[in-house]
Amino acid sequence: MPAHDVAIIGGGLSGLCCGLELMSRGIKFVILEASDDVGGRVRTDVVEGFQLDRGLQDLLTAYPEAKRVLDYEKLKLKPFYPGAMIHSDGRFHCVADPFRHPIDAASGAFSPIGSLIDKFRVAKLRGIVCSGSVEEIFSRPEMTTREKLLKLGFGPGIIQNFFRPFLTGVYFDPDLEVSSRMFEFGFRMFFSGDTSLPEKGMGAITKQIASRLPVDSILLNSRVSSIEGRKVILESGDAVDCSAIVVATEEPETARLVGGPSPKGFRSSTCLHYAAERPPVEHPILVMNGSSKGVVNNLIVPTNLHPSYAPKGKSLITVNVTGNPEVSDERLESSVRGGLREFFGPMVRDWKILKIDRIRYSLPLQTIPTPNRPWESIKVKDGLFCCGEYLSVDSMQWAMASGRNAGESVAKFLE
Repeated sequence: MPAHDVAIIGGGLSGLCCGLELMSRGIKFVILEASDDVGGRVRTDVVEGFQLDRGLQDLLTAYPEAKRVLDYEKLKLKPFYPGAMIHSDGRFHCVADPFRHPIDAASGAFSPIGSLIDKFRVAKLRGIVCSGSVEEIFSRPEMTTREKLLKLGFGPGIIQNFFRPFLTGVYFDPDLEVSSRMFEFGFRMFFSGDTSLPEKGMGAITKQIASRLPVDSILLNSRVSSIEGRKVILESGDAVDCSAIVVATEEPETARLVGGPSPKGFRSSTCLHYAAERPPVEHPILVMNGSSKGVVNNLIVPTNLHPSYAPKGKSLITVNVTGNPEVSDERLESSVRGGLREFFGPMVRDWKILKIDRIRYSLPLQTIPTPNRPWESIKVKDGLFCCGEYLSVDSMQWAMASGRNAGESVAKFLE
């Protein structure tokens, strides 16, 4: 196999963005991807004509790195309604962003999802998270998100019925132990832009980045067996000689390849995709379980944004379950369908299950303290670099930024 300046192991967001940075500097590289396509966890499968994202995902258009790297117009993004429908006490309640939908927010002011004063505290929260720079957020005093919400004066009702299911859908952490810095950054992004989906699914994001790289720079089905000095050994027996190596894989695989410390852990999620003749809700809005009953956390109807997610005349419902329940797929699906009947009634009986995605490594397990500079990668030793969100904090933003930073660090090393 020909020699390259840099071998990048892993074709997910971080690896692709590392390649993009190296390309901009005229550095020759090859991306070695173990699976049959790029994207890592940001992929879209097609099943019976339905576009199924691997997990309940979305793109926050306010992400600074996404705005820098992606062409939003070509992705044909469409936004979700800035709010949520919350099922509690046997019925739905709408919670809207008071700044973008003041009339809707006013009409829901007296809903049981938190007290009236809690709703005013949301404005205070917006002011806090949107003040200062992004860098400043990661230098603020740190505590758990639950502690932060209590410190801001939010009552137990709105924490349990709104923040818990909402943040569980983002960080897969029902106990709200996630860092307050991550919470503040996340809500800044929600307040500052749209929560959206591309027309061709979330996989269109990674495919767009890959399409900008040299056609011969990505090798699929190329699982790495080991790293020996400045040589990458593939399971096929082939070897790649290079001047620098970037390991852009998930934390457990990185630990195996570089011999580093054992992974801190990870958070799992499970996603169930259903086909239906008609949508259970008419608007492009997040639906959340505001009670502590059942396994369903939240769901979306992607076809309410893009009909292209399903064959003509069909609807797609994507349901998120936190964790990876240790039951059979049949038993899990039955439990989920029972919870959905509580939401939508007998229409759920006719929904067809298309696929169940058990995503064991959805997010790295990150505990306090978090890095003050989450955009930085780590150089393990001369010529060997690592990148990925597990080195910083969770989100597509920091996965992309870590890849770019790795590319910058490699360029300086090669100089």
